[in-house]
Amino acid sequence: MPRKARTHRLRLGRFSEPGRVYLITAVCADRQAWFSQFDQGRCVVHALRDLEGAASTLCFVVMPDHVHWLMQLEGGDLSSTVQKLKSLTTRRIGRLRRCTCRVWQSGFHDRALRREEDLQAVARYVVANPLRAGQVGNLGDYPLWDAAWLE
Repeated sequence: MPRKARTHRLRLGRFSEPGRVYLITAVCADRQAWFSQFDQGRCVVHALRDLEGAASTLCFVVMPDHVHWLMQLEGGDLSSTVQKLKSLTTRRIGRLRRCTCRVWQSGFHDRALRREEDLQAVARYVVANPLRAGQVGNLGDYPLWDAAWLE
């Protein structure tokens, strides 16, 4: 019998610092590929845009079963900001599918970036996920990503 994940341990020692840049990874429940359908993936993109004020999005990539989000926390705390992203996404997908659904696995992974880290290098690593996963041969062919450094 598989062991149940202890996601409450992800919160141990978590500290939110406004102004700090975080790399967030949130995973779909049961690794279900909710975002392999473009319209459901766009629900995440719209939710990220609605979070302006709580967090500044530096870059993101929406993979079929998870999301990577490089953001700068502006106000509030990290957990409630990520929870708002998950809630907005779930409600939008529920409206789209006309049903209630469990989209997200509980908890998330975060990494606070040190001030001296090269943000653009981290952003390049994040948005290159579809290339490394073999989903596309050219990043321009993958529709569910963005970066603040693009015009």
